[in-house]
Amino acid sequence: MERADVLILGGGLVGSALGVALDAHGLSSIIVDIADPDTILAAGFDGRASAIASAPHRMLTAIGVIDRLAGMTCPIEGIRVSDGLEPGALDFASDEPGDALGHMVENRNLRRALYDVAQAAPLVDVRMKTLAVSVERTAFGVTANLSDGTTVHAPLLIAAEGRNSPTREAAHLSVARWSYDHAAMVSSFHHEKSHANIAYEIFYPSGPFALLPLIDDEKGHRSAIVWSVRAGDAAGMLKLSERGWLAEAEKRMGGFLGQLSGLTRRSSYPLGFHHAATITADRLALVGDAAHGIHPIAGQGVNVGFRDVATLVEVLVEGKRAGLDLGDRQLLQRYERWRSLDTFMVSVATDGLTRLFGVPGRTASAVRRMGLSAVQKVPALKDRFMAEARGESGHVPKLLSGFRV
Repeated sequence: MERADVLILGGGLVGSALGVALDAHGLSSIIVDIADPDTILAAGFDGRASAIASAPHRMLTAIGVIDRLAGMTCPIEGIRVSDGLEPGALDFASDEPGDALGHMVENRNLRRALYDVAQAAPLVDVRMKTLAVSVERTAFGVTANLSDGTTVHAPLLIAAEGRNSPTREAAHLSVARWSYDHAAMVSSFHHEKSHANIAYEIFYPSGPFALLPLIDDEKGHRSAIVWSVRAGDAAGMLKLSERGWLAEAEKRMGGFLGQLSGLTRRSSYPLGFHHAATITADRLALVGDAAHGIHPIAGQGVNVGFRDVATLVEVLVEGKRAGLDLGDRQLLQRYERWRSLDTFMVSVATDGLTRLFGVPGRTASAVRRMGLSAVQKVPALKDRFMAEARGESGHVPKLLSGFRV
C-alpha cells in the first residue's frame, strides 16, 4: 500500500496548486485525476483566461509557479467599472508604481505551469488518466483503490474535483445552488488601440461584459472577453460569423479599443451559483469549485480557490509541526472557520452585484451610477473594495503575503 500525507482527488488549477504548495512545506500528496494530460494541455482545450489577484499571485510566486510563466502574464494596473457606457464609472488603480492589482494569464499557460511544477516536485505524485474506484474514510485514515490497480492511504482526503464533485455528494454535504439563466461567451481578439493594462467591467441588463488585458503578441494588442448573455441567446450568438460577432462586441464597447480582429475560438458555458453549507467532514476537506462556485462578475472564482489552498496549507503545516494527525477534526474545523466567512461574503457579494446590475430601466441605471460615483469619492470605501479584489481582506494566510508557513 502506498502512502502520502494527503490524497487529492482532482488535478485542475486548484488541486495542482495545493499539491505544489504542500510539497514546498515538506508534505507529500498523491493527486488523482481522470483527465488525459495530452488533452487538457493542448493549445485549444481551454480558451479562457484568469485574473490572478495580487495575493494569490504572491502565493504562486512563493511556490515556484510564476517563474514558469515569464513573459506570459499581463499586469492589471487599473479596473474600470461602469453601468453600460454611461458616465459615472468607478476606477480602481494601485497607488504604488509597479504594484499591479492582479495579472491576467491564459488558462492553458497557467495549467501547463502548474502541471510542470507538480511533475517536478519530489513530494507530489501525479496520477493522470486514473480514477479512484473506491474510497473509504475511517477513524484510522483514508484508503482508496485506484483504477491503475494500486491502493493508496493518507490521513486526509481533499476533494478538488470541481463543481460537480462526486466526493462531496458521497459525503452528503448539502449545497445551495441556483442558475442565473445566463451563459458566458469566452474568447479573445486583437484590437487597434492599446488596453493600457486596464480591465473593464461593463454592466448591461442582459449581463456583464468584461474585457481583460492580455500581453501583446506579434500581431498587436490583445484582450480576453467574458460576455454574459441570456442563456437562450448564447447559441445564436455563437453562430454569428466572426465579423458579425466582433461588430456586436464593438457596439457594446463604444469603439474605445478601435477596430477588432483576430477572434479566437469561441466557447460558452452556463452560469450558476453553488455554496456548500460545510466544507469539511470526517477526514475530508473541500477546496475550489467543489466547495463554492460563483458568477464570474468579479473574476474571483479561481482566486477564492487559491485562498482555500493557502489557508489549508497553513492549517496542515502547523498541525504537522504540533504532531497532530492531519485528519484531526480540530484542524479541519480551523480550516472551516477560517474560510467560511470569506467564501460566504464573496458569494453573497457577487450574487448581489449580478442581480443589482441585471435590473432594467433608466431609474435603476441612474441609481447604480449614483452608487458608483459615491464609492469613487470615498477613499476608505474604495480601499475596502480593492482589498477584497486583491484577496487581502480579513485574516490573510502567510502564503498570500508571499511567505512560506
